[in-house]
Amino acid sequence: MNGSLALFTDLYELTMMQGYYKYGLNPYVVFDMFFRRQPFKGGFSVFAGLEDVVKGISELRFCNDDIEYLSGLGLFEDDFLQYLAGFKFKGDVYAMDEGTLVFPNEPLVRIHSSLMEAQLIESFILNTINFQTLIATKSARVYLASREGVVLEFGLRRAHGINGAMAASRAAFIGGAAATSNTLAGKVYGIPVKGTMAHSWVMAFDSEYEAFKKYADTYPDNTVLLIDTYDSLGSGINNAISVGKHLQGMGKNMGVRLDSGDLEYISKKVRQKLDNAGLKNAKITVSNELDEMIINQLVNRGAPVDYWGVGTKLVTAGGDSSLTGVYKLVAKRTDEVFEPVIKLSDNPQKVTNPALKQVYRFYNGDNMLLADFLALEDEPVRKGRQYRFYHPMFEYKYLKVKDYSKIEPLLSLKVKNGKIVYEPPGLRSIQKRTKNNLKMLDDTYKRLINPHIYKVSLSEKLKRVKFGLIKKHLKEQAGY
Repeated sequence: MNGSLALFTDLYELTMMQGYYKYGLNPYVVFDMFFRRQPFKGGFSVFAGLEDVVKGISELRFCNDDIEYLSGLGLFEDDFLQYLAGFKFKGDVYAMDEGTLVFPNEPLVRIHSSLMEAQLIESFILNTINFQTLIATKSARVYLASREGVVLEFGLRRAHGINGAMAASRAAFIGGAAATSNTLAGKVYGIPVKGTMAHSWVMAFDSEYEAFKKYADTYPDNTVLLIDTYDSLGSGINNAISVGKHLQGMGKNMGVRLDSGDLEYISKKVRQKLDNAGLKNAKITVSNELDEMIINQLVNRGAPVDYWGVGTKLVTAGGDSSLTGVYKLVAKRTDEVFEPVIKLSDNPQKVTNPALKQVYRFYNGDNMLLADFLALEDEPVRKGRQYRFYHPMFEYKYLKVKDYSKIEPLLSLKVKNGKIVYEPPGLRSIQKRTKNNLKMLDDTYKRLINPHIYKVSLSEKLKRVKFGLIKKHLKEQAGY
């Protein structure tokens, strides 16, 4: 990407900032980043992208070229440009840990900063977390559909540009992919890299057998033969078996890849032929426009697949083009006190949850996720008492929760005064958190079709604040 990250923002953030600067309006504020609905009509999402966010905003600076470019737009005055030339984010960031399962309308990230700082980083935060959370969620759905099998992310050539491919590889690994074909992502992120061969390798030699034999001679410890260039169940598997027996004589194993046709039928026939030839340790990899629905069907039908190569529909989030993440002002500081603010809407689902909030996760006696509870930041929430979980849109609806085993706060301090104050975990640790979280989520929430809806509720105090503000604004609009 050419240019500074400081300019990776929507223009209106900068024009609003200049207005704030001109009129001396720059209070200390709190913004929440959250999303409104689950992607893919699913029952959960996987939080991803935080490390890129905190590194980006902690290093954010305007270089001389940025200032010259903005000056040339004819929109910005010199004194404001001088302010930008010395800009540095000095706020605080609270966030959930990457790999945490997350749900609509709960803050994933909470920004404490001046209004101008918070506005500038909005677009970057949304771009990063929306995309990586979307891809990590898709990857987790694929991983679960494979019955926690080996998923290989093969999406580099179909991803949306270089930055999209890199972010997708990172997020796919967080969601459960075991490896990537993206060599640069392997280097940058430490993700295992895997690959087989293209049809062009087979076609480049005088015969299919020669192509297979030369590949096996070159990579005897990593031989996976693409058998559908000409005839999967004819010359393809027969030549692969010949090479496989040669490798077996050397004490080596081999595998085959299927990239077209009826994957259930062909994989079963291929498995039968490999077994009959004494190559029972040979592995079968399948690819070709796979997604969680197709993989789920193949698994349910008993297709003998060992590895799932998933590309286009993983890195482009086939089935849902974006996460519905938003970034909303929830509090302003006045006389050292944070005053809650609320956004109203004709659509009740777009009415925000105001004030500084913590997200508490309740677990049942089997250490499974029970429900999430939004409470005021200074509100004591601890084990040993019964709680009323209020519906976020209907003031009168609530349920009583007393049978739980554990309460866990999910938001923690990641950046203090503009400096990162936590040690970002490695991707393997994040992936482990994803998998552990998935094991603690009941299967009803993980269904591919019509999953159960996980409850995100309000504390009684937060409910009073929210509906009190709604009533106040309604009275003001009515003129009394």
